[in-house]
Amino acid sequence: MSHLTATCLQDEHVALEPLSLDHVPALEAAAADGELWNLWFTSVPAPGQMQGYVEKALQGRSDGLMLPFAVREQSSGEIVGTTRYYDFVPELPRLAIGYTWYARRWQKSHLNTVCKRLLLRHAFETIHCVAVEIHTDLRNLDSQRAIERLGARREGVLRAHKRRPDGSLRDTVCYSILASEWPDVDRWLGLRLQRLVPSSSPSLL
Repeated sequence: MSHLTATCLQDEHVALEPLSLDHVPALEAAAADGELWNLWFTSVPAPGQMQGYVEKALQGRSDGLMLPFAVREQSSGEIVGTTRYYDFVPELPRLAIGYTWYARRWQKSHLNTVCKRLLLRHAFETIHCVAVEIHTDLRNLDSQRAIERLGARREGVLRAHKRRPDGSLRDTVCYSILASEWPDVDRWLGLRLQRLVPSSSPSLL
């Protein structure tokens, strides 16, 4: 049976550090870039609520269900967001990637693709997952397009699946990547990153 073990995942662009309470001030600053708590389709904590958000994630890690990370952008050294594994099923194993958000200045950059590639590689090559899921709000079309660009396959919609921060019911779109699909997805992400990463940065391949 597999287990989630806190570890740092990194390359020359990003370090995914095991989340800790020490990250709270930097995450508050990252969330303030764009006032992300005002976005209806995210669950970014409002000012003063970041510590509780991190504590809940750490409890999920203690329970063996989650592995949360702080996202550090390597060139600046700044913490610019967070992401995590969750819904871990050790018997298979299988997990989901989500709870992902970045400071506004890093949205729609190469950062998300780099982070997802690191997470997927660790999930398939170290944890040996049979599948990885990625979920998003049905109304969040930008997120759906971004997930599809990763090479994930849309499986369906869970209606009235969760509540949004404003209390409204959310329909959740479910995507997945299978272990047998990972080599092709990995190659595709490498080619995509060659186009996304600034020309002054070294290739990821």
